Amino acid sequence: MRHETIEKSVNLMMVLIVLAISIGGLVELIPLMLSSDATEPDEGITPYSALRLAGRDVYVSEGCYGCHSQQIRPFRSETERYGPYSTAGEFVYDRPFQFGSKRTGPDLARVGGRYSDDWQRLHLIDPRALVPESNMPGYPWLAERELDPELITAKLEVLKMLGDPYTDEQIAAAAGEVAGKTEMDAMIAYLQGLGTNRSARR
Repeated sequence: MRHETIEKSVNLMMVLIVLAISIGGLVELIPLMLSSDATEPDEGITPYSALRLAGRDVYVSEGCYGCHSQQIRPFRSETERYGPYSTAGEFVYDRPFQFGSKRTGPDLARVGGRYSDDWQRLHLIDPRALVPESNMPGYPWLAERELDPELITAKLEVLKMLGDPYTDEQIAAAAGEVAGKTEMDAMIAYLQGLGTNRSARR
């Protein structure tokens, strides 16, 4: 078939484009879906606790991924600044992934434990009180919003149906874990957990 024939037929061109994209997508996705490196958790990786899961939801809803990535590339400049490079097995319980691509702020993949809870709280309320050159907005309203225990319990139940290894005991205890906690408490718990289970790997 001559190239000119394809270029002159819009319908034929569309069919061939869809076919090419489908084949390319399958070649990229199928090996990844079958690889245990991408589907099995790394050693030490466990599902989020109820409070950290709630914090992750706050992180997503506030759009934090727009300025902070959570993926350290395997380059010396990255690992010396942020810590061990990221692996697929670290993110098997993330729906959706928070890799991000823009670093207006620093990468947060290994931020857990680097600062105290009080530091994180003040930074979320008024970033420039701690980092004068920061252009991050403050999130003081997170301290005023309480978490919904029934909602987090329902989320754990759904995640269990999707294959996350939550136990019935963990699901039953979820409401109590988040009762009386604010979105600020949950966000801090989420941030303090990032990378802590892989911090020893080099």
